[in-house]
Amino acid sequence: MPKVFFGVEIAPDIKQRLLNVQAPIQCAGWQSSEQLHLTLVFLGNVPEGTVPGLFDSAGSVSAEPFELAVRGLGCFGSPERPSILWAGVCPETPVVSLHRQLLETLVAAGVRVDHHNFKPHITLSRFGRGAGSVQRLMEEKSEESFGTMAVNAFVLYESTQGPNGSVYTVLKRFPLN
Repeated sequence: MPKVFFGVEIAPDIKQRLLNVQAPIQCAGWQSSEQLHLTLVFLGNVPEGTVPGLFDSAGSVSAEPFELAVRGLGCFGSPERPSILWAGVCPETPVVSLHRQLLETLVAAGVRVDHHNFKPHITLSRFGRGAGSVQRLMEEKSEESFGTMAVNAFVLYESTQGPNGSVYTVLKRFPLN
């Protein structure tokens, strides 16, 4: 069963600036350049024959291209005991709108989706037990701009486990129009 999710690819220049944030923090599992993305809808493991139907559903989404600025850092969990360190995006409105439209399209097609509260972000690091504090790093980078990019498409990724963590492969791109 493939593990899949819809997301937005991050521009190479922004990826490089985000990689420069990496700091020696205890129990931090920093994401590689290839792993940086913005998740729109996580589906998890889906039956083999489901992927073509996902292509059809996602292909019916109609949204305008938009500009997205990547700015500041935040975390899930407390800054003293984080689970995830992330970079923020703004404006959030077009990302949330794309997320909702994609979610509604998938649900209408009978696809089971994760209905958690959606917070648009780019995961920079995942933390294990005993994680060090990210408070200082977040304060230092709270207003830092990592760049602006045009979002002209979203993608369906497949996630597989490799020797160095998750490997994300683009299965299909869906242009915004």
